Amino acid sequence: MKKFIKILSILMIVSLMLVCVVACNDTDNTGDENTPVHVDYVSSLKLDMTTSTAKQVVTIKQHVDGDTVHFYVPTSIKANGILKGRFLAVNTPESTGKIENYGHTASRFTEAALKDAHSILIESDTSDGKWNLDSTGDRHTIWVWYKKTADGEYRNLNVELLQNGLAVASNTANNRYGETAMAALTQAKTEKLYVHSGVPDPEVYRGEAVPLTMKELRTNIEEYNGIKVAVEGVITMDSDNTVYVESYDEETGIYYGISVYYGFGFTGIGKDILTMGNKAIIIGTVQYYKAGGTYQLSDIRYRELKPNDPNNIKLVSKGHEGAYPLVDGDTFANGKVTIETETEEAIESKEFDFANLMLSASISMENLTVTSVYTTNNGGDSDGAMTLTCLAEDGATVDVRTNRLYDENDQLLTAEDFEGKTINVKGIVDYFNGDYQIKVFRLSDITIVE
Repeated sequence: MKKFIKILSILMIVSLMLVCVVACNDTDNTGDENTPVHVDYVSSLKLDMTTSTAKQVVTIKQHVDGDTVHFYVPTSIKANGILKGRFLAVNTPESTGKIENYGHTASRFTEAALKDAHSILIESDTSDGKWNLDSTGDRHTIWVWYKKTADGEYRNLNVELLQNGLAVASNTANNRYGETAMAALTQAKTEKLYVHSGVPDPEVYRGEAVPLTMKELRTNIEEYNGIKVAVEGVITMDSDNTVYVESYDEETGIYYGISVYYGFGFTGIGKDILTMGNKAIIIGTVQYYKAGGTYQLSDIRYRELKPNDPNNIKLVSKGHEGAYPLVDGDTFANGKVTIETETEEAIESKEFDFANLMLSASISMENLTVTSVYTTNNGGDSDGAMTLTCLAEDGATVDVRTNRLYDENDQLLTAEDFEGKTINVKGIVDYFNGDYQIKVFRLSDITIVE
């Protein structure tokens, strides 16, 4: 009898265990059924070469941002051979002027996809075989397809940006691929990707200042006078309680810069961040420096007791160098540059002196013949500094302004050391008394050629 009871007890325990296993499995299966399945809408969308939309294989002229790229096309499409493409159905965050959350991420995504593509094809949205202009009258609205390999399938980059949460809607439903585009957008919202995540972009400065690109600051600097801004760049020079910071803009191929006055008593970690060769985020107030006739950033700070204060300057990385791009004399003295600013509504063009755009950025120039030398002698701290008036090989006149320069024996160099000589220089673009000049801070940045 006892043996029977023992066997019965074991059977009951086993039964209970089986019930538990079944119940647990049922719960898990229910959870799986309620979990949304990720769909690759990009792979499901196929390029149909038989439709009557306009199509063209292209190459990249210039990457602008996440949803704007300029392409080389046949002159039969555009007389100048360049089509400025604005991606249909998407609006990626800004990264070329005021910086928005995940703007840099979206821009890098588009650039990487097209840079590594084996083939790029653009397509119009309408069936009349025409390339349609957007509201600016200068850009064409397009679908962008790319494939990674010769035997691969084309992927739709517009839909891919939506699927990855790197764009918000822009008339997304009302177009050729509206159904797929909306499904990709809805899924990205459900998955809370990037712009739909509610999570601040770690790359974007968060504080009371306005985050800008250096290009935006330099090309619209009057608009920011008196405003606290945040810009990122490489520190190229440190002199007289001022550092010079520059950043390269791929679209225009120009280094833009700004001088940053840190004043007296700026020490410790903050001063270390301003070391030459560091890349840093500088938060400061735009100020017109009347004596020099230029703008600078001032009122910068670093609170060591509050290292996470968003208004502190911030180290990004180390190990950089000033670019010192080689520029010819005529470009420096007489060059003009037209800068286009693209918005959703319009494209605005502004013309600048080339040297104006490079103010406070590094520059180099070769084979300058020193025709005359002016030496400062007014009883001040700058006595002994010189202005070398030079003739470039192309006939342009260029002024080179030096600090007081000393040789290896600590002897002050004078006009006799440079007059009539041909020199190569490296310096910072400066502005004085109505003229642009190259400011040289160190003797090592002047090389006498003959």
